Amino acid sequence: VQLQASGGGLVQAGGSLRLSCAASGLTLDQYSMCWFRSHPFKVRESVSCITSNSENTFYRDSVKGRFTISRDNAKNTVYLQMNSLKVEDTDVYYCAAAKGDYGLGNRYVTEYEYWGQGTLVTVSS
Repeated sequence: VQLQASGGGLVQAGGSLRLSCAASGLTLDQYSMCWFRSHPFKVRESVSCITSNSENTFYRDSVKGRFTISRDNAKNTVYLQMNSLKVEDTDVYYCAAAKGDYGLGNRYVTEYEYWGQGTLVTVSS
């Protein structure tokens, strides 16, 4: 089982990036999916999450109106479109999968069974 995150890079403030998380060995349509971000000395925080059928989404307040999460279960892939990026969005972004759709965005990190390897997003001023 593998989650492969990609799409990170260096972008100027105000720019956009699209992250992708492709799953192999795992059928994502049974899992809610989240994007987390983590920086040294900071707690890993959920940025955005989506239920298994895309019916509900969650966004951290700091990214509302700028980020959009989506998924294509046929392609076993989840996306995070990040627009109007800010310097404070700089972080390593991870995708993660958890069984069930309850508690979207508020579940413990330990409840996520599978994690991608992380992709670095750097926003310059």
